[in-house]
Amino acid sequence: MAIQRMDNVGIVVDDMDAAIAFFVELGMELEGRAEVEGPVADQCTGLDGVHCDIAMVRTPDGHSRLELAKYRSPAATSDGPRNKPHNILGTHRVMFAVDDIEDTVARLRPHGAELLGEIARFEDSYLLCYVRGPEGIIVGLAEQLS
Repeated sequence: MAIQRMDNVGIVVDDMDAAIAFFVELGMELEGRAEVEGPVADQCTGLDGVHCDIAMVRTPDGHSRLELAKYRSPAATSDGPRNKPHNILGTHRVMFAVDDIEDTVARLRPHGAELLGEIARFEDSYLLCYVRGPEGIIVGLAEQLS
């Protein structure tokens, strides 16, 4: 038996509206918002008393989604500063293909995005960069060159 697909990537946030605005500006579409709580949420997460707000955003092609979650209870915890470097073990970024990397970075700056380094050219294939978005999330951007 094999997996069918990757359904979504979950990201816990503190400011749901700011996170939604950031990813919508990036070009994702808000699929919906909901409130989650009860026994199934507790069983699935291994936490007691789960009560959270979620928002699902999807890429324009409909193939990839992010589930943004803001925990009301139990309170979200932090394992350190939000500006961790890229080489930390574990999940550390999501990457999106974009049409115009410079325009994308410019549009995301008002939403708090900061370049981690600079826009780099990989041979004659790609322009690449990492930006730090809401909640310290590292978002990779890749523009394929002709």
